Amino acid sequence: MSDILPTVQKTIERYGLLTSGDGVVVGVSGGADSLALLHILMRLSEPYQLRLHVAHLHHGARGADADTDAAYVADLAAAWGLPCTIERQDVPALARAHRLAFEEAARRVRYAFLSRVAGEAGAGKIAVGHNADDQAETVLMHFLRGAGLAGLRGMLPLTPITDYRLLEPFAAGPLSAAPSIIRPLLEVPRAAILAYCAAQGLAPRFDYSNLDTTYFRNRLRHELLPLLEKYVPNVRRRLCHTAAVIAADYEVLAQLQRQSWHQIVRTEGEQTIVFDRAAWQALPVSMQRATLRHAACRLRPRLRDVDFVHVEQARQVGLRGTSGAQATLPAGLVLVVGYDTLTIGDRQALPAPSDEHLPLLWSDEPVPVQIPGTTRLPRSRWVLEATILETWDVTGIASNTDPWIAYLDMAAITGSLMLRPRRPGDRFRPQGMDGHSVKLSAFLINLKEPRSLRDRLPLLVDEEKIVWVCGRRIAEEVAVGPRTRNVLRLQFIPSQVN
Repeated sequence: MSDILPTVQKTIERYGLLTSGDGVVVGVSGGADSLALLHILMRLSEPYQLRLHVAHLHHGARGADADTDAAYVADLAAAWGLPCTIERQDVPALARAHRLAFEEAARRVRYAFLSRVAGEAGAGKIAVGHNADDQAETVLMHFLRGAGLAGLRGMLPLTPITDYRLLEPFAAGPLSAAPSIIRPLLEVPRAAILAYCAAQGLAPRFDYSNLDTTYFRNRLRHELLPLLEKYVPNVRRRLCHTAAVIAADYEVLAQLQRQSWHQIVRTEGEQTIVFDRAAWQALPVSMQRATLRHAACRLRPRLRDVDFVHVEQARQVGLRGTSGAQATLPAGLVLVVGYDTLTIGDRQALPAPSDEHLPLLWSDEPVPVQIPGTTRLPRSRWVLEATILETWDVTGIASNTDPWIAYLDMAAITGSLMLRPRRPGDRFRPQGMDGHSVKLSAFLINLKEPRSLRDRLPLLVDEEKIVWVCGRRIAEEVAVGPRTRNVLRLQFIPSQVN
């Protein structure tokens, strides 16, 4: 049966694509998909009381063929008694200016054009002719590029135009924020659309650039998918089913992400977003990645994709990094680990280190440590509490994850303990390096310690020997072992009195 109207009506009803009285801008290229879409909407215009407006964008490419396409659409709209807007833009020049592939630039220019026409026409919907084969190609393309669930959903039947970022630079006029993109043909295969055009006596134009396999999508369409069909004859249908399943699952995850966001965000501004570190660490892995990606997109609205590698590196730093550790995110953003926070922000906008979340040492003079007792850091809200433990649990010491708590073998302390900042020539024997000595400066650089923190990170010294690079690592010679009798427990805590 060549009439695809029943299938299209089911899609419209299932996803609520149309309501009575809708104004609809129909993107018409002149090809089979858009021609069938316009014809179907004409048939539905009476039952839905639709107000249709044809829109055609000349991309400034393909020479005389594109000129003929534009004239064809204009004549068709006139013959069918429909208002029509035709516009020409130099997409190749825009692609070069914005350093984009032609396909991506064309997509942005086209949606910006359709949005503006919708605003001018007072239309709440923009109808485009994507079909089931397009959906299969999109899902496969996103899979091969390493997309997450958002990409593997493919194209959605109904999408607010506001979901399409980065359109403003390509708009020749003001954009309308109101319309939604609808795809009534998304569940109709391309072969059925061609059969419909033939049965209805429609004469679509053919875009020969669709045969050009220098474009990635065309290579999928003409080379990869036919090869996959030899192994899985119904691979296109299966890809569409996968997209539908993932789209439904994604909605559940998106709701969980919104809930998680409110649980972990301490402050949110234009330049920085601060997470509660413990609350973020308690999230499932999926939500950790999603909230990091969401933070980057909120701070950089023009950022279209956040690479998995960037997100995963930031996640690992957020989980295991010590205070001051950083991870690079796209577009000049960084993640910075605080004592109990994670801050995502512009590298240039992040404040200089302070003692708000870190016990920094603002005095160049050594500070004697009271053992046992409490030692206040100069000009800071932080104190160091020292306790001598006569009974202790080796398992509890080994499982300590707080970088600002240290356990030392009391018998290995031979002199008076002091806190001081680093000095030129300092060396250190980090635990776990078999007693090898390293330059303190090299040790801090290997930890990717920000330069601004290196001079203010407290060092616990026994006479002149560094026994703890505070918050980072203790020395090998003071580590608790089988022969340890008494343990010195040290902990930096923020004081309520400054």
